Amino acid sequence: MTNQVSLESELALFMGEYERANNSHDVERVVPFIAEDATYWFSDGSYQGIGEIRSAIEKTFATILDEVYEVRDLEWPVLTEDVAVCRYRFAWTGVIDGEPRSGQGRGTNAIVRRDGGWRMLHEHLSP
Repeated sequence: MTNQVSLESELALFMGEYERANNSHDVERVVPFIAEDATYWFSDGSYQGIGEIRSAIEKTFATILDEVYEVRDLEWPVLTEDVAVCRYRFAWTGVIDGEPRSGQGRGTNAIVRRDGGWRMLHEHLSP
């Protein structure tokens, strides 16, 4: 049980750091969290590999100004030494075309341990 608690704590920290990196609006801070062969599914499309994912994130940062992204109600239905799956609710606020906007939805992430650290292998965000 202690190992599970330790893993959950380690991964919750990883998710918090990922959230802060996204809120920095600096893609260079976000990319190190993502596996080279990752797949991301967003409401506007699917992105395969770090190049496509990076472009999608840059587009989001350029579209939603002053965005604040928040992960809530984080759960870990799969939690092992090398693979974890989390599900959560998210909310965001920001400015699009000069107008305040906000949204919320659900997220699921598959996270793998590679080269001594955790990396996002898959992210699925939906409204």
